[in-house]
Amino acid sequence: MSDSSLSNAALPQHIAIIMDGNGRWAKAQGKPRVYGHKKGVTAVRKTITTAAKLGIKAVTLFAFSSENWRRPQAEVGLLMDLFITLLSKEIKRLHKNDLKLQIIGDKSRFSDKLQKKIAEAEQLTKDNKGLVINIAANYGGKWDIVQATRKLAEQAVRGEIQTQDISEQLMAECLSLSDLPDVDLMIRTSGESRLSNFLLWQVAYAEFYFCDTNWPDFDEDTLSEAISWFVNRERRFGCTGEQIKALMAQE
Repeated sequence: MSDSSLSNAALPQHIAIIMDGNGRWAKAQGKPRVYGHKKGVTAVRKTITTAAKLGIKAVTLFAFSSENWRRPQAEVGLLMDLFITLLSKEIKRLHKNDLKLQIIGDKSRFSDKLQKKIAEAEQLTKDNKGLVINIAANYGGKWDIVQATRKLAEQAVRGEIQTQDISEQLMAECLSLSDLPDVDLMIRTSGESRLSNFLLWQVAYAEFYFCDTNWPDFDEDTLSEAISWFVNRERRFGCTGEQIKALMAQE
């Protein structure tokens, strides 16, 4: 298959990534876990830049699960501080490049300061037309399904719908990311091969790609390899990482 015959139609519209391995990467460097989280930010930038160049519609990144509160308090506090710093530093750059930022998850547990930063970032970029970047923070797939079920139950109590009206479509409309296509490609780094309660509904028909690379080392080449694998598996076209990069160069 030639580079020119690889079209955007063959690419995944929505990529979800479980960014795993920051702590292990830091340990291998003889550094504290938070050092790995900070270095992982570079991988986020590379991923967003690559996806935007390729014309991917949406990228959803698993930043902090509802189970991550169980981690040491010092690490959680540093992660929250890092989140605030990134929102402050990165949002203008995202807006300048016409990218849209959304935070999904139960934001009520975050500090007032962080909730304010999130609201400001989402408001600033809400009308942008480029790549949609979804950050899943204090998110869990079971929580997502429960909160959607609660919405439907409340509608039924108010008489707005009947129980027999509840369908997959109605449920999907109440879930996070209801304004986006379901996930086409799910990537997990660091050699782990489980979902960890991430987007349980939205990945029902996704292709799952597991790689041994720790998240801080994830770059354009790694993402290109994952997309190449997806194109070959899902769309039955054969291509290489070099072809993916050639398509990027045409943008």
